[in-house]
Amino acid sequence: MSPEQDLPQGLIWATRGRTWGFRFLLDGGLSDPLLEYERVFADLGDDPRACNRVGGKVALRFPDPLGRRDAAGRVIPHDFVVSGDVASSIQSVDDGLQQVWPLVEAAYSRVWDAEGAPTAAELRFTAQDDTPRGARRSANGNGQAG
Repeated sequence: MSPEQDLPQGLIWATRGRTWGFRFLLDGGLSDPLLEYERVFADLGDDPRACNRVGGKVALRFPDPLGRRDAAGRVIPHDFVVSGDVASSIQSVDDGLQQVWPLVEAAYSRVWDAEGAPTAAELRFTAQDDTPRGARRSANGNGQAG
């Protein structure tokens, strides 16, 4: 995989790293992703693995697939709000792992053990997508690195 990858469109992603705290790495193109995140995650509680459909969006949470932990030894969670075509095909956490995790896996591998929270440049997502429309591996929407 190249060092840069297409920006996952319409995807909100919150997680933490080895030493940096829980934050939004992708904001789904929203100026304040917290409002949408709270709305979609409202009924999930603290379950470490969860998948819940709210309207046309999916709240998805799973522990880091590689078992990475933060400096305090806590499991690192990955929380996503998924919309668009990808959301319509997610029915379970396992579906999310197969369809959403590959969109962010390389970026997270680059930044999880950084000294501080990553910048958009460190995530290395590109805003341009030169692949044909039917071949894209991203959710629909208007995502921005946050």
